[in-house]
Amino acid sequence: MYKIVSKKPLSANVFEMDVCAPYVARARKAGQFVIVSPDEERGERIPLTIVDGDEQKGTIRLIFQRVGKTTSQLAEMSAGDCLGYVAGPLGKPTHVERFGVAVCVGGGIGVAPLLPITKALKEAGNTVIAILGARTKELLILEEEFRQLSDELIVVTDDGSYGRKGVVTEPLAEVCRRERKPDFVMAIGPAIMMKFCCETTRPFGIRTQVSLNTIMVDGTGMCGGCRVEVGGKTQFVCVDGPEFDGHQVNFDLMMKRLAAYKDLEQKAYEAYRQHRCRIGLDRSSNP
Repeated sequence: MYKIVSKKPLSANVFEMDVCAPYVARARKAGQFVIVSPDEERGERIPLTIVDGDEQKGTIRLIFQRVGKTTSQLAEMSAGDCLGYVAGPLGKPTHVERFGVAVCVGGGIGVAPLLPITKALKEAGNTVIAILGARTKELLILEEEFRQLSDELIVVTDDGSYGRKGVVTEPLAEVCRRERKPDFVMAIGPAIMMKFCCETTRPFGIRTQVSLNTIMVDGTGMCGGCRVEVGGKTQFVCVDGPEFDGHQVNFDLMMKRLAAYKDLEQKAYEAYRQHRCRIGLDRSSNP
């Protein structure tokens, strides 16, 4: 069993938990993920990036956003509870080297998986520029962690409640136009955000990696649910990724696939929220 050692909210509907998973804590590398389920025997399996780990304590740090049935189940669990299933580390680790100037762009919950990659890039000797985006100030997460890791931090919010008003592609374009343009860009966030980050860097010929979070079941490449088109060829996010050359990803096709189960996901979430225990309601009055 995978005991939840600690759990706390980071913003509205975003939570952080430390989970006991000693083997994963020892083996994990930046960019890798685990597949988890709150129930050991039934329920959906979802991928979550390993944000950090403590080999001595045998714990891994996970951050997730409550958006559907399974993440709602996770959000309602507490320290001391146990997850039913944790498999990993999965996926290929981030390729890290001393590129020079590396720009790390995170949008929304994508800021969480960006953190270990930013840390690895900094430790490799890169000059790190971090650009973080959120809809409002209240939804911005991990700002202090990025401030400590980055040589330059730019924060934008859609409504202008904190940092600059705007979207992440605006400061990204400005950085790309500098005399010393970036050597490498990593972008993680909603699919549409990553698509436009890649379109922003494309004219400058800057290497741009993205980390994809697709529909995923087994995490071994067998189910095919996570397939994407990269450079005109089929790739599987769980085993070939999760990181790919963003200029080669067919984001439009990926977004269509992400929407394939929206109706079913909504029905499952609504059924979960409406559930109530019926034990004893149909009993007769006899003991």
